[in-house]
Amino acid sequence: MNQPSPAASLPLEVFASRQFVEWLQAEQLSLALTTYQTSRLILLGVNPNGRISGFERVFERAMGLFAVGNCLYLSSRYQLWQLTNVLEPGQQYNGYDALYVPRIGYTTSDLDIHDLVLDQTGRIVFVSTLLNSLATVSNRHSCTPLWQPPFISQLVNEDRCHLNGLALESGMPRYVTACSQSDVVDGWRDKRHNGGCVIDVLTDQIICTGLSMPHSPRYYDGRLWLLNSGTGDFGYVEPATGTFEPVVFCPGYLRGLAFWKHYAVVGLSKPRTEDKTFGGLALDQRLVAKDAEPRCGLMVIDLHTGSIVHWLRLEGIISELYDVQILPGLQRPMALGFQTDEIARLLTLDVPARLFPPTASNEL
Repeated sequence: MNQPSPAASLPLEVFASRQFVEWLQAEQLSLALTTYQTSRLILLGVNPNGRISGFERVFERAMGLFAVGNCLYLSSRYQLWQLTNVLEPGQQYNGYDALYVPRIGYTTSDLDIHDLVLDQTGRIVFVSTLLNSLATVSNRHSCTPLWQPPFISQLVNEDRCHLNGLALESGMPRYVTACSQSDVVDGWRDKRHNGGCVIDVLTDQIICTGLSMPHSPRYYDGRLWLLNSGTGDFGYVEPATGTFEPVVFCPGYLRGLAFWKHYAVVGLSKPRTEDKTFGGLALDQRLVAKDAEPRCGLMVIDLHTGSIVHWLRLEGIISELYDVQILPGLQRPMALGFQTDEIARLLTLDVPARLFPPTASNEL
């Protein structure tokens, strides 16, 4: 891993399946990850010698991540950032073909932001788990609340149902996941085994129940996919019956899901041993039955066959991921952070524009 400053230096080992790098090269893409407990944005690609390129930057409690066009949107402990790739196609900076610079930031206070998206109107929409609601950024306040589940009786800063995931459909927010339908503070922890649900934001209808700690709903190729984290299953919601249909078991606590062509990229974390919330789940028994240890890393799943075709494993200080995004057309991305003075030295300019728009009088 590229370690841009002593403060960012982490003891970390990266292992990958034999064809993982070749897959990145063949598909002409890179990956962006957030790590919750170690506060990292990690960019993974391929370096000139054909090995994994890893670049990390520090954003405190980095969680929600959304990639669109030249921009990455990232939530941290009390801020939300827009990072913009300032390089043109074919340009390089220190051997990297993308340079993400934090250009726009919102101070939100600690809303416990989980998933975030950019809708088709260009509006940032995020899940505030603390407020049990969807919200957007505000130029004056911490946020502007937009929607809350029908079973939540008031807008209050109490994590009641552990609302966490958000999926777009046709470019607009449509589905959310919650770990329970509880309407009391911290009530979701008592419903970890089968209290999870999926809610249709458009109709306020609960369309799937009986889930265990669901995360990362994503609407893709005509299906609503999600991670049933408490069981370790990647699968989809069957619309006719409202049931969750598992596709494949992954050996870890699942969070973070992205799609590319006929592939799904799933994030895996090791359960927090010090937190009883993550203990005693069906995932534990399934790992024992398969004589497996929980992993932190990524699984690439072929949607045609339901098989895991590539994987990446992280060992060391990083044991927990939150989100993953696909960066198409990039082979080796990097980003600037705030712990070195490089961000102060780098100067990029937009195309010059006129101070006053042209009119009949000033065109002469």
